[in-house]
Amino acid sequence: MTGIDNPLILAPIIVPLIGAAICLLLSGRNRAQRVVALGAGIIACVGSVAVLLANLQGGANAVQIYRVGGYAVPFGIVLVADLMASVFAVMGTSVVAAGLLYCLQCRDHSLTYPVFMPAFLCVGAGLAGSFYTGDVFTFFVFLELMVMSSVVMVAVSDNRLGLEAAIKYLFISGIGSVLLLLSIAAVYTTFGTLTMAHIAQELATGERPLLALPAAVLFMSALLIKSAVVPFHFWQPDFHTTAPTPVSGLLSSVVVKVGIYGIIRSNTLYFTQEAPFIQNILIVLGLVGIFFGGLSALRTWNAKRMLAYSTLGQVGFMLVAIGWGSPIALVAAIIYIVNHAYIKSGMLMLTGALASRINGHSSDMKDLEGAGRGYVLLSILYLVGGLALAGVPPFNGFISKLALVRGGVDVQSWPILGLVITGGILTLIYMTRAWQWIFQRAPGAPPDAEPPAHGTIEIETHRPDSPLAPRCCSASVLCLGSSPRR
Repeated sequence: MTGIDNPLILAPIIVPLIGAAICLLLSGRNRAQRVVALGAGIIACVGSVAVLLANLQGGANAVQIYRVGGYAVPFGIVLVADLMASVFAVMGTSVVAAGLLYCLQCRDHSLTYPVFMPAFLCVGAGLAGSFYTGDVFTFFVFLELMVMSSVVMVAVSDNRLGLEAAIKYLFISGIGSVLLLLSIAAVYTTFGTLTMAHIAQELATGERPLLALPAAVLFMSALLIKSAVVPFHFWQPDFHTTAPTPVSGLLSSVVVKVGIYGIIRSNTLYFTQEAPFIQNILIVLGLVGIFFGGLSALRTWNAKRMLAYSTLGQVGFMLVAIGWGSPIALVAAIIYIVNHAYIKSGMLMLTGALASRINGHSSDMKDLEGAGRGYVLLSILYLVGGLALAGVPPFNGFISKLALVRGGVDVQSWPILGLVITGGILTLIYMTRAWQWIFQRAPGAPPDAEPPAHGTIEIETHRPDSPLAPRCCSASVLCLGSSPRR
């Protein structure tokens, strides 16, 4: 494997791990832990930016590499940073640094646990390693480091349902991990190497040995689970909602993107012959995700859960762009991924900042009603973030949507493009509804203005003393038969 040797590739990985070790030594000194973690996160972010600048200076085809221990592939571990990996690494490390900055003044009790800050830094190291790695087994190792660290932070969450959500995610993610390991075993048995570049060379010949296609199916299935793609999303809403705010911002904005990154890599590097078939599947899953995520967000009366469901919809937009497969569409997918990471992390941290001003730090809409009145700057930022997420000009989300539309026009996929635009309208509806409820309503609204509970949607409201109020299935209420909101 040829490339430009650049030891700076190690910085976004090794610096957070060193910071995590120092934080463990500082157990019992929580303030010092937060400061050390923030310093490590900033240094890691600067290192990833330096690697990206080196790529840009070397041109579009420049590749930065680092051979761990000096061993040559396929016997040693190699880190590879091409332009796409460098962009994703900057996205991940900058969001991690922003989350650590939020942690500096976060009031959640879970942040005082000695294990929290080391686990947060381990997630950052896992993110960078997943983007930079040059072989599939190291990708698995970094992915599992990220998963296990996330499970620890959600398990100690202040939310009483955090442990349940962490166990649920642990089991479902374990299924994805088993599929990924089986895929890696099949690849090694078939090709005798785990280096991505060597596997791509073998597959480029057009030959498909016996285990090659099963390995592809297992690999893609594992990535769909890790990315919370509908219908493999079962773990995501609970896990992201119950997580502490900085962790929730990290999970919904960049952690799910690791799987998307793997899908782009496998679709453009390995399975080029099978790409048309895979792309059709991705388009179908993407459209299902757009509408399922959007409609679920509309029906949800919890601010963090709404944003978690929104992530399902936004991942759907990314999958459609990847499914179109043209160069313009792939660029649109990458632009969408990066912009969504910054918008969604910002929105979740704003929601956490508002919830921290409420007794119990609740993110339920009934508790957040009118909580933002008087906070002009927060109101403006939340509105801007919501409009950006919906793709309203002149915000960066509009660039994402415009690139997505151009990708659809490029392949002349008009019906799918129409559905994508319709799905984008859902984002505007639920984000403006949330902004109005939190920042425009007066606190202590009358009972008939409260959000519906127990899975109901009100068509015509009545006061509690109305004779129609107790009758769930009367003409005034349409019951959807869902379970009560916990």
